[in-house]
Amino acid sequence: MAYRFISVSSEGPVTTLALARPDKLNALTPGVFAELAGAIDAARAGGARALVLTGEGRFFCSGADIQPDGAGYEGLPDDLGNLLEEAYHPFVRKLAGLDLPVVTALNGPVAGAGVSLGLAGDIVVMAQSAYLLLAFVNIGLVPDAGASWLVARGAGRARAMELALLGEKMSAEEAKAAGLVNRVVADDEVLATAQALAAKLAAGPVLAIGMIRRQMAFALDHGFDESLNRERDNQRALGRSEDFKEAIAAFGEKRKPQFKGR
Repeated sequence: MAYRFISVSSEGPVTTLALARPDKLNALTPGVFAELAGAIDAARAGGARALVLTGEGRFFCSGADIQPDGAGYEGLPDDLGNLLEEAYHPFVRKLAGLDLPVVTALNGPVAGAGVSLGLAGDIVVMAQSAYLLLAFVNIGLVPDAGASWLVARGAGRARAMELALLGEKMSAEEAKAAGLVNRVVADDEVLATAQALAAKLAAGPVLAIGMIRRQMAFALDHGFDESLNRERDNQRALGRSEDFKEAIAAFGEKRKPQFKGR
C-alpha cells in the first residue's frame, strides 16, 4: 500500500512505521494518524509480532502541524477539542490497546503531541542528541494526546509540572534519569537498537506480552486488590495456553521454546 505521510518496512515479524514528513519535522495531522492506524492494521493482518515507531530526518516529531500546507491540509481548526476527539484520541487509544509490543525509536527532538507518541512505546530508545519538549505552554495550550498521563506517571508530579509549566527542553540523559525513556544510545544506533529489541520481543510469547502491556496499564490506575485479581485472571488464561505448555516442554528438554502466540 502506498502512503503519503509515513513509510512502512518489515523485517521478519517486526514492522517499522516511520513518520515521513521530514520537511515538516514530522508534524502531525489527521492524515498522519489515519495512515498510521491503517498501517498497524495491515501489519497485524500480515503477521507482525512487534512494532517500531520512529521518524525520518532530524526530528522524531515536532507535534501538531499548525500551518496549512496548500495541499489539502487547512491547519488547526477552531475547535481543538474536536480535533483531539476525532484524530488524536482514537489513535493513541489504539496504540495503548494493542496486543503487540511497541518500541519507539526517538531519532531526534520530540515536541508537543510528539511526546505522547514517543513515550507511548513499551520500550523507548532515544538518541543521545535528542530532547523532549512539552511546548504547549509556549503557545498558550495544555499538554494533550496523553502527554499529561505519560509524563506524570513516568516522571512524577514535580518533574511533570516543571516540564509542562516552563516549556523547557529535557535532554535524553535527563529523560532517562527521570524514568521517561529506557535507553539512550548514539544517534546512528537508535533505529537498529529499537529494531533489535523489537525482534527479541517478537520471538517471545506475544500472547503473554500483550497481557503484560494491559496489566501494567491497569495497575497504574487501580488498587492493589484489583491488580491482584487482574493478575489471577491473566495467569489463569495463560496457564492454559499452548505457549506455556511449550515453555514447560522446552525447559524439560533443555532447549529454547518456540512460541506461537496461542
